[in-house]
Amino acid sequence: MFVINCPHCNELREEEEFHYEGEAFIARPAEPETQTDAEWGDYLFMKKNPKGWHWEMWGHSAGCRKLFVVKRNTANHAIDGAWTLTEARAAYDAEMAKI
Repeated sequence: MFVINCPHCNELREEEEFHYEGEAFIARPAEPETQTDAEWGDYLFMKKNPKGWHWEMWGHSAGCRKLFVVKRNTANHAIDGAWTLTEARAAYDAEMAKI
């Protein structure tokens, strides 16, 4: 079990109050109608599954019911931070610019 800080409520809560929404910042194809079935299937179902730091969407299902982004280490469940969607995009873009 781990504890997550909801950036909307600004409270630490146990993970049972939240639900995982999937990988954050997946780029939707610009023209989905031009995608082949295989390309569309890859977009829908082929997600990263890293061992280490990963940007994830979570929902506070037993609280404010809002979505937010968590940067979590999938190997040890350490959390580097939790942001609203707008704040997270800026943090994610800044991190990707360093790579």
